[in-house]
Amino acid sequence: MTDTDGATHRKGRAVADGKRRVFLDNDETGSGWMFVVVAAPTGVIYRTQGGGYGCIPYEQEGYLLPFYVPGADAGLSDLFVGELKGCRSRQFNWPQNLLDRLRREVADLCIWGSANQDDLLPTPLVLDESRLAEADEAWIPVLTPDGPGFLVWQNSD
Repeated sequence: MTDTDGATHRKGRAVADGKRRVFLDNDETGSGWMFVVVAAPTGVIYRTQGGGYGCIPYEQEGYLLPFYVPGADAGLSDLFVGELKGCRSRQFNWPQNLLDRLRREVADLCIWGSANQDDLLPTPLVLDESRLAEADEAWIPVLTPDGPGFLVWQNSD
């Protein structure tokens, strides 16, 4: 596999920039598994596939917060696959009703604990509307107690 910068690598191996790339193969995890990649200078870049039938590769350097809630991705999948027909939604001009629905779907998801908190209370995710243009199926910009990140789940392709 070759990155846009021309560096060649294998899954999880370092490349010329010294960072490790880890591919989140959500196709193998099954429904209910979701991840938040919190942006941070960790030297680890998480990659995934999003964008519905566009199969767009996305990546974010940071740390991974996995969570499993059976059926948690159902509402988001219904929105992107059912309503938006699995088409790429990056740079999408979100109609108010769909934007409200996306906000609700994201807010229904909670992460437990935080790198910046001593307690383990659940905290709802928040859609990061300042980065809404980056939103796509299986790749949603969110705000966490630790800062910005991306919510990822199994792409529909």
